[in-house]
Amino acid sequence: MTTPTESPDDPAGYAQIVVTGTDAISFLQGQLTNDLRRLESEPRLLAAWCNPKGRVIALLRVARDADRLLLALPAELADAVVRRLTTFRFRARVDFATEPAASRVLASSDAADFDIAAWRRANLENGMAEIAVAQSEQFTPHMLNLDLLDALSLDKGCYTGQEIVARTHYRGATRRRTLRFRASRPVSPGDAIYAGANKIGEVVNAIDDALLAVVDLAAVASAESELSCGDARLVREPLPYSFD
Repeated sequence: MTTPTESPDDPAGYAQIVVTGTDAISFLQGQLTNDLRRLESEPRLLAAWCNPKGRVIALLRVARDADRLLLALPAELADAVVRRLTTFRFRARVDFATEPAASRVLASSDAADFDIAAWRRANLENGMAEIAVAQSEQFTPHMLNLDLLDALSLDKGCYTGQEIVARTHYRGATRRRTLRFRASRPVSPGDAIYAGANKIGEVVNAIDDALLAVVDLAAVASAESELSCGDARLVREPLPYSFD
């Protein structure tokens, strides 16, 4: 395992885990929520790595570079994810290293014109949450809308947490979802969301006065005019996908 080095051309705050070895694809196919066979025709995928209870440890942008698989994620999670992936390796012929994230793994952009701040804001506006250390293992894929973001495969076979993910999906048991809001003042990840006096969720990501929060859908629907976060009032903003 190596430590990412800094470069002015690297997306600040992100690293990529480089996965090599003859079993790299089959190993990750049994760990991540998306179907890595799609990389044969697609440049990158969004996927989650879950714990056995179906809680998201990390959200990853996955790309293939010749015989290497690249998993881009917030740098603060990279070493911990590598350590935990290694415990699942057993006899699989697979190795891990970390290095600075390449912009093309995060998005379709050349390093020369990649704007990490604009990329993060666009993700927020499009309802794509980012998971950092504080949010790791707090939410299921459905709470983060990953089923609506083409980040889940329900027919590729088993992966860590798959039984709980599939049960949640087919039973329609998701009462909490990620919604987008505008706040009357800036808030922070981890801040509680209230409907009147009742806590109904928490902030996942926030940029200036824009935020994503995992909330109870029924509570939001019944008390939308009373939503708050601390002393900030919240107004729900649209997402480019629906829950129908």
